[in-house]
Amino acid sequence: MKNIGLYIHVPFCSGKCPYCDFYSVAAKERELDKYTAFLEKKLRSYEGKYHADTVYLGGGTPSLLGTQRLVRILDAARSSFGCADETTIEVNPRSAMRLDFAALREHGLNRVSMGLQSSSSSELALLGRRHTADDAASAVSKMRREGIGNISLDLMLGISGQTKNSLCRSIDFCAELGAEHISAYMLKIEEGTPYFECRESLSLPDEDAVCDLYELAVQRLYERGYAQYEISNFSKPGRESRHNLKYWRCEEYLGLGPAAHSFIDGKRFYFGRSVDDFYADKLICDGEGGGEEEYIALAMRLCEGLSFDRFKARFGKPCDSSIVKNADKLKNTGLINIGESGISLTTKGFLCSNAVIAALLYD
Repeated sequence: MKNIGLYIHVPFCSGKCPYCDFYSVAAKERELDKYTAFLEKKLRSYEGKYHADTVYLGGGTPSLLGTQRLVRILDAARSSFGCADETTIEVNPRSAMRLDFAALREHGLNRVSMGLQSSSSSELALLGRRHTADDAASAVSKMRREGIGNISLDLMLGISGQTKNSLCRSIDFCAELGAEHISAYMLKIEEGTPYFECRESLSLPDEDAVCDLYELAVQRLYERGYAQYEISNFSKPGRESRHNLKYWRCEEYLGLGPAAHSFIDGKRFYFGRSVDDFYADKLICDGEGGGEEEYIALAMRLCEGLSFDRFKARFGKPCDSSIVKNADKLKNTGLINIGESGISLTTKGFLCSNAVIAALLYD
């Protein structure tokens, strides 16, 4: 049976953060019950079709479903897709306190990803977050007591008012909590968000300052024992997100929920961007996927970069010589590493990855 990753989107939030562009709706008990029941039915409709070796419940805020609803979803996933090696649930610090992680662990949960964003109260307020650093510490302590041994914390770079010192304090805060994994994302102002509407008044760090913060984060995380393995992701040895690696290695995955994307049998498709679209099973085809250019572009997001051997094993032929020639043109820029085994980006290269990848793919 084919191995895939299974992504389950839970589109409920207690309030919308002003920078967030992900699809989400208000969490109402009646709707939570309806959505859980529909997800159970949908998951069971795939029984015997695939084996999911990774499962990821993202959102939104999946922890708002509460323990019993999450148990039902985990059981339906395990019944239809088998036992996963890695099962992750996203939580926020406050709703996490209402979960029974010991019970969830009995039903397959073994990894939690929590949205911290910052340990600074002023930065959290500017981001519209409703938790404090103390809330996050309490949530991590609860997870540990209840048997969760793999915790990832999210940080954000380029927040209004953020300094090198405040960023270092946030990284140290995560390290002192013993997080096995840290994601450090650069704030991006998306059109259609409240942040976009008031972007002129946000006093955000300029581009050079954000680049400096990113390079500092890479160095500080390394000093605290976190190895970078992707543009925005860092982990203790062996604690990389196995589910997210599937995306970057162009492996197959099934996404269930509004706006959830899938890549199966060389085809990309996704559900419409509303709960009603998901209930109506409205699937939108997104064309072919997994071709050579896409494979290279995704591989270059990883620190391991493009492996010539992996490329040949996947496509049955060597990587096109034009890719190597284009890489040679960039070898003195400090943006790229070139070796006999492959091509990868440097830290500075990650800061302009889209441009560098485009230069590799196209003359």
